[in-house]
Amino acid sequence: MPAEPKGSLGLPASRRIKQSREFARIKSGGRRLTLGCLILNWSLGPEPRPPRLGVIVSRKVGCAVVRNRAKRLLRESFRLNQARLPASLRLVLVARASIASKDFVQVERDFMTALRQARLLTEPTQA
Repeated sequence: MPAEPKGSLGLPASRRIKQSREFARIKSGGRRLTLGCLILNWSLGPEPRPPRLGVIVSRKVGCAVVRNRAKRLLRESFRLNQARLPASLRLVLVARASIASKDFVQVERDFMTALRQARLLTEPTQA
């Protein structure tokens, strides 16, 4: 399997938030914005690191198939726009029940609108 080219927009494990204490720290100590099908929780760390993402989807959203689809949609929205996010940003996205009836374009629109309202978008960096 070929290696990813430099500057790729992949989402490796190092860009994902996995530990429950980090989720809790961002949700309790960070900022929050609710918009459309998602809740955006974020905090900015002191050191300049690539942005990281954590996704939470409750059983209230639907069965396992629906929850997994919601996670994929949220991760893909982040992946495609991560170059426009500031360094050291930590995001936790919480899916709301309305995500079950939305397609990718609608989810990405909600994600980008939430980022604009939170003033988290920057200019993309050139590789």
